[in-house]
Amino acid sequence: MTALSWDGSAPPSGRTETTLTVDAGPLRLRVTAIGSDLPPTVTVTEQDTPGVLLVDAACPTPGARLRAEWQLPCTGATGYWTPTTNSRWLPPSWALPREASVAKGAPVGSLVGPDDAALCTYAVGEPVRPVSIGEGAVEETGAFSWWVEHEGPGLSLRLDLSGRHFADTVRAAAGWWASLQGPATVPDSAFDPVFCTWYALHLAMTSADVERLAALAAPLGFRSLIVDDGWQTDERSRSYATTGDWRPAPAGFPDFPEHVKRVQALGLNYLLWYAIPFAGDRSAAARELAGHTLAHLPALETFLLDPRSAAVRDHQVARLAAAVEEFGVDGLKVDFVDTFARPAETASPEADCPTVAEGVHKLLAQLDARLRATRPEVLVEHRQGYVGPGLWPFATMVRATDCPHNAAENRARTADLRLTAGPLAVHADPLTWHPEESPEQIAVLLQSVLFATAQVSVELSAQGPGQLAALRFWLAVMRDHRDLLQRSGLRPHRPDLGYPVIEARGERALAFGRYAPLPLRAEGDWELLLVANADQDTLVRLVFDRAPGPVSLLVQDCLGAEVATAETRVDGPELALHVPTGGLLTVRR
Repeated sequence: MTALSWDGSAPPSGRTETTLTVDAGPLRLRVTAIGSDLPPTVTVTEQDTPGVLLVDAACPTPGARLRAEWQLPCTGATGYWTPTTNSRWLPPSWALPREASVAKGAPVGSLVGPDDAALCTYAVGEPVRPVSIGEGAVEETGAFSWWVEHEGPGLSLRLDLSGRHFADTVRAAAGWWASLQGPATVPDSAFDPVFCTWYALHLAMTSADVERLAALAAPLGFRSLIVDDGWQTDERSRSYATTGDWRPAPAGFPDFPEHVKRVQALGLNYLLWYAIPFAGDRSAAARELAGHTLAHLPALETFLLDPRSAAVRDHQVARLAAAVEEFGVDGLKVDFVDTFARPAETASPEADCPTVAEGVHKLLAQLDARLRATRPEVLVEHRQGYVGPGLWPFATMVRATDCPHNAAENRARTADLRLTAGPLAVHADPLTWHPEESPEQIAVLLQSVLFATAQVSVELSAQGPGQLAALRFWLAVMRDHRDLLQRSGLRPHRPDLGYPVIEARGERALAFGRYAPLPLRAEGDWELLLVANADQDTLVRLVFDRAPGPVSLLVQDCLGAEVATAETRVDGPELALHVPTGGLLTVRR
């Protein structure tokens, strides 16, 4: 597709276009039937929340596409939010459009204004097929423009002009998606902390290495283990040339089922990594599925399989299901689904659906049915990049994309995922650090993902007592307050500044992650208030909308050791006290 035109409108399709203009609250909405001589029919329905509109468009012409376009004065805009955790700066209207489908991204965005209020949040009710999206500021007029379009006889668009906190509007859009499809089942174990082998071992691992780390991880509070890339090959290079056959490495993992049982006996769920789109250059799968590929990826030494082919789906499902059926594992890490979202260089002669996205949906649905037939509460991890609602029934958790050693990025990515993940547990990219890292900074790393499920990947045998104490303490905090931190209403503040403050509100409980020297607004009714101080500034300032009255205070350092306690009365609107970097403040009314 070509770049956007200068005025923010969608590029011409080269086909017949019939347009209808309708009022949608304060907006003028242009809805176009592409490839049709008939205009679309459009209904605009006000929802129960003031300022929220549902737009439904339809066209009876077979093969038509539908497009909706609208603009808003770009006044007071401070940032633009999308689920890809890209720059929060306002994009220009002439930027290339993005595409969201079941394989990549999600059709949602929010123009954010002062005090994090959403000026306009939109979502498209298409969970599977590709949705083309244009969004950006128009230089000539100072307006912000949007357009969305996709194939099919109908288009549903949710517009939120309520002016609420942008996070509330995005979560509400995810709730709308949930109402359009069946419920997803997520077991509690999906929210338990995970030890991952990737950064700790990379491909240089054996069953003995994995079991040694598992024995060290379980007493620290980890409840699941992900064995990442390397179990299926005795090679040590970062090549995907041997993917696709998915049999345990003969030298490194000689008796895989027994190895799995030994890890599970430690009290850990066992998850196994798979790159589901790949058939490596040196695999038997590449020969078996020749002619059923989308492309060859020479840098990765692998073919990208075509999920529109039943032969591909049957092959991959059988190989991945063997993890549960033959090896006895508890779940799968399903990787690289977003690699499917690319222009096809070839096409399988047996393609049985029109788009790759629909093929991906068929593949994952078939895999899910096979896995749950053996293990109904199977754990399945997906990764940021493929985060849309069409995948919710086929996963139990979704992880931030790779950002090793990067606390700020992990914080932003996990917060963004919390807004669009629906019922799924949101997991951090595995935390990793240098063997000489201080306990204080290890605590800061854990605080950066306080509102997600922690994953960690370090050589545990190389950690000193202080490092292990920091890890043990913060995993315990996350466990003890899991519902508040991971399942309550989340408000990450100031997306334009990378979320210097994140707030979670449960029933009469508040939690803050403080990542910059900013005051924290503890508003409303609460009986428990937690503050994790990840900033080097130790003077924490709380601002109340009403005087809390009698409170008990507990300050702990990064290891969980008591620094200060007090029973006092707060009769004013503020409280300031010192909390060490990497430490925790607990206030109880």
